[in-house]
Amino acid sequence: MSFGRGEKENELFTLNSIDIYKGDVIYTVTDDFQDQFGGRRGRKFLSRQLKDLILSIHMNPMETQSNMLHEIFNAWKGELDQIDDVCIIGIRI
Repeated sequence: MSFGRGEKENELFTLNSIDIYKGDVIYTVTDDFQDQFGGRRGRKFLSRQLKDLILSIHMNPMETQSNMLHEIFNAWKGELDQIDDVCIIGIRI
């Protein structure tokens, strides 16, 4: 659900709580990385591929993860225009 008004304007956000522990990593992402067109066929990166990517790099130091995400995004995008701003925030507890 988006933060702005839209087709789901009558839906409410729900409050959830989770236990976190030292060493856990929490990510928040916009949908723009996964919506970027690229690759050999010029298709979207997609959310499943982004989740798999994050799971594959999460044990690396945060700076290394950032560099890897930049490199992978740029390789995916190739010569195509970037369609929107991309934001991925990761916090290691």
